[in-house]
Amino acid sequence: MKLKAIAVLICAVIIGAAAFTIINIKDDKAVPEPDENETAEEEPIDARADEILSSMTLEEKINQLFIITPEALTGIGQATAAGDTTRSALEEHPVGGLIYFTQNFVDEAQTKEMITNTKKFADEVCKLPLFISVDEEGGTVARLGNSESLNLPKIEDMSVIGQSRDMQKAYETGSKIAKYLKDYGFNMDFAPVADALTNPQNEVIGTRSFSADPTTAGNMAVQLSKGLNDNGIISCYKHFPGHGATLGDTHEGFAYTDKSLDELMARDIIPFKTAIENNADFIMVGHISLPNVTGDNTPASVSPVIITDILKNKLGYKNLIITDALNMGALTELYSSDEAAVRAINAGADMLLMPQDFALAYNGVLDAVNNGSITEERINASVKKIIMKKLEL
Repeated sequence: MKLKAIAVLICAVIIGAAAFTIINIKDDKAVPEPDENETAEEEPIDARADEILSSMTLEEKINQLFIITPEALTGIGQATAAGDTTRSALEEHPVGGLIYFTQNFVDEAQTKEMITNTKKFADEVCKLPLFISVDEEGGTVARLGNSESLNLPKIEDMSVIGQSRDMQKAYETGSKIAKYLKDYGFNMDFAPVADALTNPQNEVIGTRSFSADPTTAGNMAVQLSKGLNDNGIISCYKHFPGHGATLGDTHEGFAYTDKSLDELMARDIIPFKTAIENNADFIMVGHISLPNVTGDNTPASVSPVIITDILKNKLGYKNLIITDALNMGALTELYSSDEAAVRAINAGADMLLMPQDFALAYNGVLDAVNNGSITEERINASVKKIIMKKLEL
């Protein structure tokens, strides 16, 4: 009997130990040991953005709202290099980004050196990296691709790609553009054109649009954007709420559409809804006047109805909003640079592209915050979004 009892006791111990091991194994699977590298990277991007924002002066924050040309930054007539003048200019005005045009590109080596040096200076004197941007849509608007001094592949018009109905082709086009942009040092492209060419008399968009069909235009734009994003380039859908519907050219002056909001929602805004559903990085708002939506001829880029009521609230867009170039006739014929900048921010824009007079625009926004016309909380909301996107660079 004693031997039997001992045997039973030993079995119980063995079974208990086995059960304990099984429980531990199960527990280990349910609650894995934390990876040290994962833990180190766990600080939410939101918290990191708040830390950076709290360390910035009001002047630094306002500078972040602008993407301007290197000429506007430095005062040089034609910028083809980045040296001490660029570094000093960035110390004084640590802007959100720079946009380059064909005049800035002499050859491959010069272009790469200019951009490399600019980014290095920004790393040295700015709290945030720069958006290094360009208009590289393909087709007729390709600042690098159409430059005679650079040996780059020619990209066909978006209308040709749209006619093919080949979504993979749109993606591959975005990838091709992104690869050479990345090689030259760019991190942002003002593409794709999401406008559906709903007005056959429209000439300013024309072959830049994928299609007159809003669904095709939206899906093609998303695929081109994914090709850019997957190869390290931030994209920007343009020109909300749809420049393909307009008469006139906002580069030269007044451009408008008589469409109602219901009509826009049924066609022209569809590509932008598709972009929003696919987490668009940026949306550019055009200078289009929509009197049957806003009640007057206020350009969309400075209209609270278009930007805040429709784009943000009705469509639920939460990412970055940038104006079309503020040096276009549609704006400069109506407003001074400071007035346009203040109006755009109060309308809901996060970033301001190429004001006609950068110094006047910058000081106008600074004065508006100091006199209470714009709250610092409003500036903070936009700058935080800018920081969060830059933390992904």
